[in-house]
Amino acid sequence: MPERENPVGDMDDVDAVTQAVLTASRLLVAVSARSLAVLEERVTLPQVRMLVVLSTRGTTKLVTLADLLQVAPSTAMRMVDRLIAAGLADRQTNPDNRRETLLRVTEEGRRTVEDVTARRRAEITGIVERLTPKQRAGLVEALTAFNEAGGEPLAPATDDPEPHPLGWVDAVAARDA
Repeated sequence: MPERENPVGDMDDVDAVTQAVLTASRLLVAVSARSLAVLEERVTLPQVRMLVVLSTRGTTKLVTLADLLQVAPSTAMRMVDRLIAAGLADRQTNPDNRRETLLRVTEEGRRTVEDVTARRRAEITGIVERLTPKQRAGLVEALTAFNEAGGEPLAPATDDPEPHPLGWVDAVAARDA
């Protein structure tokens, strides 16, 4: 694929870079929306976020989960109730403090998160494959710098068995630390 002239002008121009990032952001939101489309009937986007947090963090107290998602505990409880009804999450009493509720993702919930992530990764891979090797290298360099400037953690490799941190969750945790 031949290199195209930059449609937004001089890349040293903050406005031009901002426009390019906003355009890329729109593309990534569309990719994310398509990866979630298969779940439309089953769970909402906020519920998917909750599943991802539970999948990433493991067993979590309701209050902590609400804080991480920046919702009221009562809202988090209603979301959990729906996920439990769908078989995607489980609730148990904390054996160390009977007043606390512990939440965890079920195996079906974990598979749901993995499926959405795999769909997103596959679509992004298809887009990246259409770039030349030189464009890919430049994109990696630019996005790495952009992510570092924004404080976003690196996404895991496809063979990484560990769950990865999520920007919106880690930003709340850092704020509350």
